[in-house]
Amino acid sequence: MDLGRISRRRLLQGGAVLTLGSALSVREAAAADTTIGFIYVGSRDDYGYNQAHAQGAAALKKLPGLKVVEEEKVPETEAVEKTMESMINLDGATLLFPTSFGYYNPHVLKMAAKYPKIHFEHCGGLWTDKDPKNAGSYFGYIDEAQYISGIVAGYSTKSGKLGFVAAKRIPQVLRNINAFTLGARLANPKATTQVIFTGDWSMPVKEAEATNSLIDQGIDVITCHVDGPKTVVENAARRGALVCGYHVNQSPLAPKAYLTGAEWNWEALYPKFVKMITSGEGIPNFYRGGLKEEIVKVSPYGDAVSAEARKHADAVKAKFMADGYTIFKGPLVDNKGKTVIAAGTDRSQKDPELEKMDYLVDGVIGATS
Repeated sequence: MDLGRISRRRLLQGGAVLTLGSALSVREAAAADTTIGFIYVGSRDDYGYNQAHAQGAAALKKLPGLKVVEEEKVPETEAVEKTMESMINLDGATLLFPTSFGYYNPHVLKMAAKYPKIHFEHCGGLWTDKDPKNAGSYFGYIDEAQYISGIVAGYSTKSGKLGFVAAKRIPQVLRNINAFTLGARLANPKATTQVIFTGDWSMPVKEAEATNSLIDQGIDVITCHVDGPKTVVENAARRGALVCGYHVNQSPLAPKAYLTGAEWNWEALYPKFVKMITSGEGIPNFYRGGLKEEIVKVSPYGDAVSAEARKHADAVKAKFMADGYTIFKGPLVDNKGKTVIAAGTDRSQKDPELEKMDYLVDGVIGATS
């Protein structure tokens, strides 16, 4: 980690926070540039969640008049508050992207209240009208890309057994598991998805153990929702399983085993956000979108993907792009036999009920508690 950044954080922890006058002088000195801060919970080259955001930050670095500062491996604790204060008071940042899920409440909310003139844009949080107006949350409907991955997986499995290594039992993760399974069952109605939860975003040892355990059970296609899929992808390929990736394109890690994947497209969104701010339009406090809005994308198909799978997946993707496809619609039952979406009810991607998802659909082997 950058020693200069550490020393700045220690200054703040020691109470040597800059005075308003000092902060202004810093900003005036950097007046030629707008400074934007990015904060990551893990490494910027993790082949996963943090790398996807870092690729978006890299896109901003190419734009004139912008200065980007970054800090990686910042825990979801008060440490992120110190990092945000450092970026504001020492780097002169006026727009911050604290990217990890656990940063939002209470840390981003606390800093947004303390610095009302600074914009805080958080990935994945659920902004409400009770939260500071200078804070906001954005996220993508990556379950659309997971659904397409599921279709490809359903065609590619020989055993009918799919595996999912997941971090936490939160709605966003459950939504991905469910979408992947529903997509797989379009291709193979008897397909099942065995899920193993590791308990946290980055647990390489547990991720490797989970991957091996799934393959030992006869599962031949693996996917995941963890911060750094590298461990899962490489272990699965080494054991002879096929892989659907997540966050970024992991095909370089497993060229022969990689089928496709669900990717973020922050390289397109972050420049769009900056344009919205500079034009005076501003970023909505609650911002969402999917394939059509280019917030998410699907990894290119690997050589192991059949022509039939490609045709079906492409047809569904085209429907998403035309805004005419619903993943979660009734009648839908969970894996305990309970109806979770009644017949005749469609849950569009913007339906707030999906943000509260607390179930696993029929076909998923696993539990939410």
